Amino acid sequence: MGNVWWNLTLRFLLELAALLGLGMIGWSFAVGFSRWILAVALPLVAAVLWGTFAVLNDPSRSGRAPVPVPGALRLALELVILCGGAGGFYLTGHVAIGIVMALLIAFSYAFSVDRLAWLLRQ
Repeated sequence: MGNVWWNLTLRFLLELAALLGLGMIGWSFAVGFSRWILAVALPLVAAVLWGTFAVLNDPSRSGRAPVPVPGALRLALELVILCGGAGGFYLTGHVAIGIVMALLIAFSYAFSVDRLAWLLRQ
């Protein structure tokens, strides 16, 4: 992941922002009591998927993988969750935040070429 402190920090903040963006989608695109359910369920499901499906021996996760998956599948999961969060901001009217978040995701992955190569080899 480009294991430098600033990229790890950026990545963590992007993960938190993605959960917020997913919650905003749930809140904005539902009505009544279902908006509460979706606002909580979407980020919760994303967090469970993020923590459950991992690549075995991933150095960024201390090597543990509750459910081992191939690296390409893990990368796809990461991109869906992160870009889904950015899309959540964009679609709920926070266009600038959504665009900045998408650019920061690309920036983080650009400095993680070694991790991307490792994931795709797994």
